[in-house]
Amino acid sequence: MSTFERYLTVWVFLCILVGITLGHLFPGVFHAIGAAEVARVNIPVAALIWLMIIPMLLKIDFGALSKVGRYWRGIGVTLFINWAIKPFSMALLGWLFVGWLFRPLLPQDQIDSYIAGLIILAAAPCTAMVFVWSNLTKGEPHFTLSQVALNDAIMVIAFAPIVGLLLGLSAITVPWDTLTISVVLYILIPVGIAQLLRKMLTADGKTRALDALLARLQPLSLVALLATLVLLFGFQGEQIIAQPAVIGLLAVPILIQVYFNSGLAYLLNRVSGEQHCVAGPSALIGASNFFELAVAAAISLFGFQSGAALATVVGVLIEVPVMLSVVWIVNRSKGWYESAPSVSKNAHAKEA
Repeated sequence: MSTFERYLTVWVFLCILVGITLGHLFPGVFHAIGAAEVARVNIPVAALIWLMIIPMLLKIDFGALSKVGRYWRGIGVTLFINWAIKPFSMALLGWLFVGWLFRPLLPQDQIDSYIAGLIILAAAPCTAMVFVWSNLTKGEPHFTLSQVALNDAIMVIAFAPIVGLLLGLSAITVPWDTLTISVVLYILIPVGIAQLLRKMLTADGKTRALDALLARLQPLSLVALLATLVLLFGFQGEQIIAQPAVIGLLAVPILIQVYFNSGLAYLLNRVSGEQHCVAGPSALIGASNFFELAVAAAISLFGFQSGAALATVVGVLIEVPVMLSVVWIVNRSKGWYESAPSVSKNAHAKEA
């Protein structure tokens, strides 16, 4: 993890301050940016989102899907957590905390929008940052790569239906046309561009050209993320100043969801007898979010000034420190994990 990535939370806090300040000093500029839309898609933000997403998708080799069978236990657990548990548990937590317990403390006209943002955040499994977390747990790199590639392939098909279903269950009107445009614009097209570029850059069987391009694009990707956050908080500034506790309240269901899903994935891998080097990244993939996509989708569906956009930004705010805490737990519990009879039995079977 680079120094810049390690202190991502610090940069996000600075973006909050810069965005709020600029929003108050130059409201006309932000209104002009917000009005630059085509088919409800904000063009400046779309450009920034592509700069965020494409470098991350360049790291994904869909050829790794041929290896998924090697780690079928870990793959099965992670898929179960990502697609059968995580979005639905977040919808429940959003309704419980935002829709009920915290309702008197939040702006009443944004309650449904906050819940929608939490659902969108949970419906997109993490991609690029997972490679960082996996490396910190000495995770099996081939498992991580194949799992991320499989998740991305599923996300192309499943993201819109799951978001639409859960927004419908939460009594939130689903703008299906905008949701479809978001999937095409922020998943299908970037995946296609990234894979085409990857194929061209690795045509000689080497990754030197790809690695060089990623080295140049990665800082640009993070700068694009921070620029997007400045825009978001430029629009959200008045609401945050009026109720600064909103961010803390929205963080509660996200934190519970992260620890619940990572813990459940870790335990299920232990019960199944999977190796620790697979269980670690499985737990991290099961818990983390593709927040770049979530931010883009929330802006497209509900707008810059929506509670949904703010809720996804809270996910960005707590991503690094929370995931580092999960990494610490996974590493410290390795002895306990490998003491399970099912794990040692499978380890001996592989050695034999």
